[in-house]
Amino acid sequence: MIVQSEFIYERAPFPSAHASTIVETDSHISAAWFGGTAEGSPDVGIWFSQYDGRQWSVPIEVADGVQPDGEQYPCWNPVLFQPVSGPLLLFYKTGLNPREWWGLVKTSCDSGRTWSPAFRLPDGILGPIRAKPVELPDGTVIAGSSTEHAGWVVHIERFHKSVLTDDISSTDGWNPGRLANSSTWQKTGPLNDPNQFGAIQPTILVHSSSRLQILCRSQQGVITEAWSEDAGITWSAMSATSLPNPNAGIDVVKLKDGRFLLAYNPISQGRNKLALAVSKDGKKWRDVLIFENSSGEYSYPAIIRSHTGMVHITYTWKRERIKHVIVDPSVIQ
Repeated sequence: MIVQSEFIYERAPFPSAHASTIVETDSHISAAWFGGTAEGSPDVGIWFSQYDGRQWSVPIEVADGVQPDGEQYPCWNPVLFQPVSGPLLLFYKTGLNPREWWGLVKTSCDSGRTWSPAFRLPDGILGPIRAKPVELPDGTVIAGSSTEHAGWVVHIERFHKSVLTDDISSTDGWNPGRLANSSTWQKTGPLNDPNQFGAIQPTILVHSSSRLQILCRSQQGVITEAWSEDAGITWSAMSATSLPNPNAGIDVVKLKDGRFLLAYNPISQGRNKLALAVSKDGKKWRDVLIFENSSGEYSYPAIIRSHTGMVHITYTWKRERIKHVIVDPSVIQ
């Protein structure tokens, strides 16, 4: 089932790494994460590496939290997203902590070799908070987001890709600066009562162009869920699933045959065990692979399916490095 398992890097100019994200572009598999002295330290920036099918490139820093006045804040939770058309997007957060951070986005028209300046997202919009967005067939981009300043609360942000097309101001017909405009975005209200479920970091399952499901990290020892029947505009009440969650990030991907794979910590406490589960309907899950099960932290998995059908997973390895695993889903029964 595991085709390949490796570290993205063996040595780096930062001692601590966490919260990886992974994406496929036309030319590469690419990953990003935040790295620095320690989570929350001012020197924490966003680091980026590309995989050519043989090896990963030397990580480079592509974003930092340096402000115009010279003060530096830590960066957090990068999310790479490649729309069906247009440049590669890098969403991330900057700020003292998750209760005070703000969202930013950079773009790359050459699959990550060079990056635009950062655009700050509108007030009240954070962008995808940890898991990748999804693009619906009509061009609507759905991002799972959340806040932590008034309890842990999930919401959904969305924009239509067409609002970014601008043949006049951009030589490639794409104007990512419009992501900084509040009129670009739509946002739901809270999807949970934090007194019932303290939930954040939703990952999105696309069952059809209109039927969506989110799975969320929670403070209650379980993964929570909510459902939408109108492409993410309105949502059901949040409820508990049967899946455990030790207050840690999760991610999901849809396979070509319609099944879903969930990368998660299959325990209610600790982050020392990391697993892969499969489901036909997003409701009943079965563990099929254990990535890690020993002392240390193995957490915050990110998962995608490449054009070859292979599944790529990255995750935090002991807060020291980022690990990359390739899985062949065709052998999962």
